[in-house]
Formats: sequence, structure tokens, C-alpha cells
Amino acid sequence: MTLSSTGRSDVAASPLRRGVPQLLSSSTAATIALAAAFLPMASGHEHGEDNIPGGEAVSKDPIDAILWAHIFVQMLAFGIMFPLGMVLGIVKSRWHVPLQIVATLIALLGYALGHLHKGRQFISSNIHAKFGNTVFFLMVAQIAFGIYLKLHLEKGIHGRIRRVVRILHSVNGKVFPIVSWAQMLFGGITALGFCQDDHLGQCLAHFIMGSAFIAYGILLTILLLVGQVWLRRTGRSQEFFDSVVIAAWGCVNTFTEHRWGTAWVRNDWQHTAMGIIWWSAGLAGIWLSKGRDGLPKRNFIPGFVIIITGWAMSAHPQTMPISAMAHKVFGYTLMTFGVVRIIEISFVLQDKPGVSEDGTESSSFQFIPCFLLIASGFLFMGATEEQMSLVAASGLDHVAYILILFSLAFVLFLFVNMLIHVYDSSTRSAPIAKTTANGRVRPNSRTDEEGQLHNAGEFELEGLMSDDEDEEQAARRKLIRDDRADEGIASPSTLGQNGNRVA
Repeated sequence: MTLSSTGRSDVAASPLRRGVPQLLSSSTAATIALAAAFLPMASGHEHGEDNIPGGEAVSKDPIDAILWAHIFVQMLAFGIMFPLGMVLGIVKSRWHVPLQIVATLIALLGYALGHLHKGRQFISSNIHAKFGNTVFFLMVAQIAFGIYLKLHLEKGIHGRIRRVVRILHSVNGKVFPIVSWAQMLFGGITALGFCQDDHLGQCLAHFIMGSAFIAYGILLTILLLVGQVWLRRTGRSQEFFDSVVIAAWGCVNTFTEHRWGTAWVRNDWQHTAMGIIWWSAGLAGIWLSKGRDGLPKRNFIPGFVIIITGWAMSAHPQTMPISAMAHKVFGYTLMTFGVVRIIEISFVLQDKPGVSEDGTESSSFQFIPCFLLIASGFLFMGATEEQMSLVAASGLDHVAYILILFSLAFVLFLFVNMLIHVYDSSTRSAPIAKTTANGRVRPNSRTDEEGQLHNAGEFELEGLMSDDEDEEQAARRKLIRDDRADEGIASPSTLGQNGNRVA
């Protein structure tokens, strides 16, 4: 959830339209009251642990229908509706507030189902239950921020408070999908009883690194479709930012992959050496991201680092054959990403920032590395020891399991592109065509790049603008469009030219 909905588009709004924000505010107030009503139930309800074997995190009981309903309802609310509402809030759509209200009600329903289920029991100290309180608090805080912004209190001390609340509402709304992703992962881990005791370290490595690959694949997709103009404004090439991330991550891996004071094992050597090559190659990529003239320049370093990483992961020693195959496919996918990335930079784009000069076009080939990075994240997250043991015991072979993981990657890739399309179609400034009296169409002089820069400027300043300022600007734009339309229809010079042609 993010950013309150846009104000009225006309200066003199009708009484009906003036009542809409009040109705939405009252609905939001009812939602937060309903959320408060669930607190006693959540605090008073206790799950039994009688059937949990000693040393285990879950019981052997099956997951009942209520808990399945909780899973699917929360995936709908936190995985689909809240991210879509975030995008609608960024573009200031009128559907932002209604969608977030419905998503909140569905999330509260799922929260109740999570405390009413029978069947499988879980230890009370599970991470999903603990982190759920944080998610619930952020959701209620976001609702409160939205209600305050809807009240339009701007006089006196409220002028300063409103500015802070707008920033908090915006930041919390953009962070919320990340928090939701973590909570959904915690839910899957808790449902299966994974990542306990000695398995915790491996779980952290796989889920953090896998999520990082997915997140970077999403960022590459955003930069490809709607971020090329912003990237040019920074005066840096994309490989500069890639190399900075690689160098930073390498520094972390160099000093955290081995437990200092204990004996070195094979995996420690590989992980630490991989960290060293990441920060050394990252520094080289940063240096090569500037040309001799000081202008941004593309380079091969990030793609080559991923190729080396994929090769190392494909040869990573494993205890089970299915785990070795899963890591091998993960490594091959990373290597393919690196090769495709180098081909894209060197041959498809020929060291240029993008396919088109204005940064609005993209090649179908450029989508391949974005998807491969997301698929690599799913493959790595699904390759922990406990997951491999579960798959081996189920009779599922590695081919079917890997195909399922690739299917999940395609679903997420599709959803990300849909969200980007919603943002792009709402912010892209279509050229305003002016029809003259002789029937000719004279397009608007503003280029697509200028339109994207204008939209980028509005996005950066939206946290400092009040709703009243948005309404005034909308009214001014409407008056300008009306004046231009009148000028195009009844221009004296155009009418004179038509008269000469008739004569």
C-alpha cells in the first residue's frame, strides 16, 4: 500500500465527488477498526503442541482446509493485490484506495483463518508467527497514514506533519511488497518445519541469495522497460551499478562464508574464493564503466562474473544426486545469463545504452537475461538439503522438479511485466495531436524522452507535493488543453489559408 489517491481533476467538484473521499475514509476507518477487533483473538488464541515430536518443529498431521484457505487468501492479498495497489498509488490512480481497502479486508480474513485452523501443529516460536505481528503492524500503520492524508490537514503544525506522513506512507508502501515476500517465504518454511538448528545457515544462504537474484532480475526488467531515461540522467552506465553491487556482495561473502576459528572445509574455500573474485571483479567493472572522455561506457565484467559463479555452483559438492543435479542446472542457468548478457551488450546494443536513442524501445533479446536471473533465484531457493530430501522421498525426479521451478519463474516474470505495464501506460505522455481546420494533424512538439523526464520529475517530487497542489496543476493542464483545442479549431491563420485555397 502506498500513496493516497489523487485529488479531483476539476476545480469545482460536484457534491457527489466531494463525498467520495469521505466515503473512502469512513471505509478505511471501518477497516482499521476491524483490524483492532482481531487483536484480542490473535493474542488470546494458542495453538497446541501436543502432537509435535521431540526435536521437530511441526507435527505429522496433515494441513487442513482452513489452513489451505489461509495460504491462498494471503497469497492473493499480499502477493497480488497489495503490489498492484502500490503501483496504482505511484501513478495516483483513483482505484488505489478502493483496491487497498479490499486487500486489507482479505488480509484480515486470512489472518483470522491462520488462527482458527486445526490439523498440523507448529511450535509457538516459529518465525512466520513472530514476523506476522510486524507485517500486521505495518499494514495498520499504512492505513492510518492514508486516513491522515485524506483529512487534508495542512494548517499550522499539520503542514510539517503531513510532509513527514507522506514520506512515511510512500516508503512503507514500497517496502511492503518486500516484507510480504519475506513473510510468504517464512510461511512455507514454517509449514514444512524447515530451517531448524543446523539447517538454519544453509537456509539463510539459499533464500537470501535466491531472493537477491530474483530482486535483481526484477530491477533489470524495470530498467529495461521504464528506467532507461532515468539511467541516462544519472550519468552512469548500468554496469557501474551492477559492479558496485557485485563488489559489495563480494566483501560480505569474503568475511562471512567461513566461521573464523574453526577448520576450513571444501565449501568454505569455494565460498570465500568466490567472494574474493566478486569484489575484485566488481572494482574492475567500476573502473571500466567510464570511457576515456568520462562518459558512461558498457563493459563485460558483470556478465563474466556471473559466468564464473555459475561454473563454480555447477561443480559445488553435494551429498545427494538430486541435489547435485539441481545445483548443476542452477549453475548452467547462471552461465547462460552471463553469456546472454555479454552478447546483449557487445553485439545487440554494440555498447550503446539502449536500442533507441530516446530510451523507449527494447529488443526481445533483452528480456532473456531478466528472466534467467529470476529463474536462477527460484532454482537456488529450491535447492536446500531439506527440500532435496523431501523431493527425493516423494518420488519426483529432478527434471520435473526443475520444470516446476521454471514455471514459478515464468509466473512471477509475467506478473512483474504486468505491473510495469500498468505503471508505463498510466505515466507515458501520449503526444497530443492538434487538428487544424484544413484537416491536417499537427503532433505535439514534446518528444517521448521529454515526456519520460517530466514523469520522472513528478515521481521524484510527489512526496513533497500536497493533494491541493495536484488539483491545481490538473486544473491548469485542463485549461491549457481547452485553449489549445480552441486555437486549433478556429485559428485565424488557418482559416485564411483555407479561404485562399477555396478561391
